Parts: sequence; C-alpha cells; structure tokens
Amino acid sequence: MPRAFITGVTGQDGQHLAEFLHGKGYEVFGLVKGQNNPRMVQMRDEFPYVQPVPGDLADLPSLVKALEYAQPDEVYNLGAISFVAMSFNQAELTANITGLGVLRMLEAIRMVGGASENSMRLYQASSSEMFGKVRETPQTERTPFHPRSPYGCAKVFGHDIVVNYRESYNLFACSGILFNHEGPRRGLEFVTRKVTNSVARIKLGLQKEIVLGNLDSKRDWGYAGDYVKAMWLMLQRDQPDDYVIATGETYSIEELVKFAFAEVGIENWRDYVRQDPKFFRPAEVDLLIGDSTKARTELGWKPEVDFPTLIKMMVAHDLKFESDKIR
Repeated sequence: MPRAFITGVTGQDGQHLAEFLHGKGYEVFGLVKGQNNPRMVQMRDEFPYVQPVPGDLADLPSLVKALEYAQPDEVYNLGAISFVAMSFNQAELTANITGLGVLRMLEAIRMVGGASENSMRLYQASSSEMFGKVRETPQTERTPFHPRSPYGCAKVFGHDIVVNYRESYNLFACSGILFNHEGPRRGLEFVTRKVTNSVARIKLGLQKEIVLGNLDSKRDWGYAGDYVKAMWLMLQRDQPDDYVIATGETYSIEELVKFAFAEVGIENWRDYVRQDPKFFRPAEVDLLIGDSTKARTELGWKPEVDFPTLIKMMVAHDLKFESDKIR
C-alpha cells in the first residue's frame, strides 16, 4: 500500500487530495498543527482514513519527526497562509510559512528520505499569483514571475527553492503552478465562496447585500477536484518537472457574480452588490490565464468541470448549507 503525507490536509485541496488518494488505495497521513485542532474534528468525521501527525511548517524538527513516523512515498506540501488579502496584513507570517515552510520540508525530506532512487517524492503547491503583473498572456511554465503580494512573493521563493533542491540534491521534487481552483469546500473568506454563499443567503432572505472590492479582476477558475488529480500525476512521472494547471479560460469577478445570481433567478444583481475600497488590494493582479499545454501533453490531464458548472455546483451546495442551518 503506497503512503502519502499531506500538509494543509484540512483545507480545500487537502480534503480533495486525501479523498482522491484514499480511492487509489493509499495510506494517507496529514500534518496537524497544535493540540485539539478544531478542524480535525470535521476531518475525523468525514475522512476517518486520514491519520493525523503532529507538526508545524514553522518547525523543522517536527517535520523530520513527522516524516520519520509516516515514512511516505509521496509528500504533498499544500500547507500555507493561502489567503492573499491576509498576506498584506501578516507579511512576515506568510513569508515564514508559505515561503520558508517549503525550505523546511525539503530539508526534512533530504534528512529522512535521502536522494536515492526510492526516496520520498515531493509535490509543492505553487500558485498563479507568482505571475502577478503578468509579462505575457497566457502564462506558461516559462513566463517570468512578477508577484504583487507577500503571498505571491513567498510562493516564488518556495517555487525557486524546489528547483534548487532538485538540481542540487537530486530530489524528486516538482511544483504545480495551479491557477485559481474552487469548489464547495473553499473557505468563506475567498471571493468565489463569499459570492455563492452570499447569493444563497440573499435568496433565502438571510442577507441583503454582498460587499466586494474590484469587480474587474479576471481569473482562470477551475474545480479543485480536477486539480488534485494533476498533483498526483506529476509524482507518477519518471523525472520531476513543473507544470501549469489551468483551464485556459478567464472570467471577471463581475461575471462570477452574474452567474451566481442567475442560478437563483435574480437578474437585477447590481441591486444587491456594493463595492468597498477596503476590499481592494494595495497592488492588484488584473488578469491571470494559464496555458496548460505541457500538462495536457505530458500528464494526460485536462479539466472536466467548466466555470458555469462550477458556480452552479457551489450555489447549490450553499443553498442546502444555509437551508440546513435554519431548519
């Protein structure tokens, strides 16, 4: 039975990945920070096959002990301070966890797993936010980075240090440059889930408006359940490499809002949306759209859920989610 170790296992991607790997017969271990982590209560109920292992991306000795205990074949480093807006307010923490956390994980793998043919394989969660103020459209694996947030800067460090350790120590380490990927498991602080949940609440009479920032920003949005398959495929290759994972289509936040309101039969959506400058970023990323030709060709990967279907799925989930709370 192959063994996988996931950091960030309680997040959206971690949950999807744990589910996917369990379905493939893996023994799944998940890094858990702190004692009595409240998010592990949900994990124990919904994903009882995930074996929690204590540790912290800010503490190298704990990562070494976690890997020694789990002895995984594959390590998926998804843990990060992942909310871009928060990274402006907690820049040092973001750099420490999202950036230096990758270095610590690489060091732990090097110390425990070595660089032999049967050593642990690492997947690092890179991000389209690394492209930031884009130098070319669409973005590929060769597009230069120009991050526009502490989160993006930390992700660039994490991405580059993976390349460095791969070249320096012959580690099987690769990065997936994933463009925005969403779903019903996304946290309520992220704009996609904020919109679909608010629309559901407005439809049910529980909320009067949505307060948003920039409606003109455009993103390449896919479904998280599709994207974790790409993570796994990268670690099944003979040689490690980095891949852009994206749909190749872009939609604005305004279009996201329109799609969501249309799902509940509300056409005059502007009556329910208010913009507030506090939700604008200090440095905005206007347009992200990825070219995943390399992943489609070499990995045989392609997205299965398109954007309208994704929003339909999320609105339906949030209608049920909010309805269940008031029953």
